[in-house]
Amino acid sequence: MKVPARINTYCPRCGRHTEHKVSLYKAGRPREDSWGQRQLARKRRGYGGEPRGKLRRKAKVTKKAVIILTCVECGRKVSRNLGRLSRVEVIR
Repeated sequence: MKVPARINTYCPRCGRHTEHKVSLYKAGRPREDSWGQRQLARKRRGYGGEPRGKLRRKAKVTKKAVIILTCVECGRKVSRNLGRLSRVEVIR
């Protein structure tokens, strides 16, 4: 799916329709010292195999695409889910 680089849509902070810059959502690097990662590392230690099991087959072919809309006037960022798409491209 091709998405324009700028979209005129509703801004919740401004309370009206303004121009928004479009960018693709990218997940950040997970924290290594977070509580869940520490527990998983503890469970993985020693003998006993994988605590949650390794995924052998993949059920889904596509991922859900999310775009980030940034208001040009106030700078507020809003995420919008586009659903399952094989490819998303921001057109400049």
